[in-house]
Amino acid sequence: MQLHFSSSTRSITISSSSISKGQCNNNGGFGESMKIKVGSPRISYRSLFYTILILAVFLPFVFILTAVVTLEGVNKCSTFGCIGRRLGPTLLGRTDDSERLVKDFVKILHQVNGEEVPQGLKLPESFSQLVSEMRSNKYNARQFALILKGMMERSEREIRESKFAELINRHFAASSIPKGIHCLSLRLTDEYSSNAHARRQLPSPELLPLLVDNSYHHFVLSTDNILAASVVVASAVQSSPEPGKIVFHVITDKKTYAGMHSWFALNPMTPATVEVKGLHQLDWLTKENVPVVEAVNNHNGISDYYHGNHVAGANLSNISPRKFASKLQARNPKYISLLNHIRIFLPELFPNLDKVVFLDDDVVIQRDLSPLWDIDLNGKVNGAVETCRGDDEWVMSKTFKNYFNFSHPLVAKTLNPDDCAWAYGMNIFDLRAWRATMIRDTYHSWLKENLKSNLTLWRLGTLPPALIAFNGHVHPIDPSWHLLGLGYQNATKIEDVKKAAVIHYNGQSKPWLEIGFEHLRPFWTKYVNYSNDFIDHCHI
Repeated sequence: MQLHFSSSTRSITISSSSISKGQCNNNGGFGESMKIKVGSPRISYRSLFYTILILAVFLPFVFILTAVVTLEGVNKCSTFGCIGRRLGPTLLGRTDDSERLVKDFVKILHQVNGEEVPQGLKLPESFSQLVSEMRSNKYNARQFALILKGMMERSEREIRESKFAELINRHFAASSIPKGIHCLSLRLTDEYSSNAHARRQLPSPELLPLLVDNSYHHFVLSTDNILAASVVVASAVQSSPEPGKIVFHVITDKKTYAGMHSWFALNPMTPATVEVKGLHQLDWLTKENVPVVEAVNNHNGISDYYHGNHVAGANLSNISPRKFASKLQARNPKYISLLNHIRIFLPELFPNLDKVVFLDDDVVIQRDLSPLWDIDLNGKVNGAVETCRGDDEWVMSKTFKNYFNFSHPLVAKTLNPDDCAWAYGMNIFDLRAWRATMIRDTYHSWLKENLKSNLTLWRLGTLPPALIAFNGHVHPIDPSWHLLGLGYQNATKIEDVKKAAVIHYNGQSKPWLEIGFEHLRPFWTKYVNYSNDFIDHCHI
């Protein structure tokens, strides 16, 4: 058998091998043969060859590029389109220019950073105006950078000015008397002059012996704010399991005395005992006995310092808002009030008492304080919460260096900047131990030194001289007795407020002011008697 392929490979002829070509068979015909047609091939050998050649060259590169891009994050793509967008520029030899553009622009910004913005440069008022001007004007990168710098400097300047304006406004708000509280004082003073019940003796004659009975718990409160005093007394009485053992000694000034007396005469805190004392009733408390306070009121420039223009002469461009706020707080007029200094005279004010708890008028008592009288002060005079350690770094991080000017040679020579400060506003005082010390004289002598140095030893109120005078006479008590800072920072944890025995709204944001912190105010307002006619009529 023989096979014959055509030249185009489209047909195959099969013939018998025993019969020669052209030989006839017995029947007079040719030998046996068969022709088979083959269908046309779809792919030529040439096309197949080139296809295999291209794939052999191209596939290794595809494999390598796919592996590299996958390692760079192509696996985050969920579609072929995404992978194509990532692979396309790489396969075509193109890369993303955004990174290079950013580097070039940062270089220009760095160059412009050391330049002054031209005085006459017109700055857009908004970002959209900037975009609009960039479209219409052919700015180069340097011009754009200068405009951007000018806009940011203007914004920073405006924000800074607004911050200082806010601090000034808050200072005046904190130093002023709200209309409702002023109304309350006037109405109660008028009631004192016209209503015999408002003038009745406090306490009643049969309770007078309790004022000097050391078996009772004596609290001292010095204030000219009637509403605040009512909250302090009401919270103490309501928080005590034995309110009948509480005696409150409320000290106020002459102008507030009638109104304060009227309030507690018309709103008795039975079964507690309340006494109201006026500074004008203390015969021994004369100007001669209090030369420092007299000097503070009459010293040249002191009145202007506390009541004058707090912005004039202040270099606001070189002071931080936080430091400026601290300076403003130190210039509160209450710091030259005798009511604020009167606590240094407690042994003379109460010669028959052994122990008292002194309270500021911006506190609220939430727990029974009678255990304070059982604390052994180990011969110390002042039981106080230390403020140099605690969870709240803003409030509980105060040492002497926070209050005193240690660049002054007298301060540097006498005091230790790392000594721990303590809280004024809820203190248990052992008056017997106090009378054996020179605390009052030390307090006065340092006040005089500060006046002589034109208030350069310290700036903030009555705590600094007290820190010096009581130095070595302080016994630390548990911090849960006294929680501070509710009046100058709003980050106080509500859980901590609820657990504290006494919460203190020290700072500008008093709860009776509109600038008080809303979420902390309810702990104070719950003790305000809003059903009282005087409070209602004054729209408090």
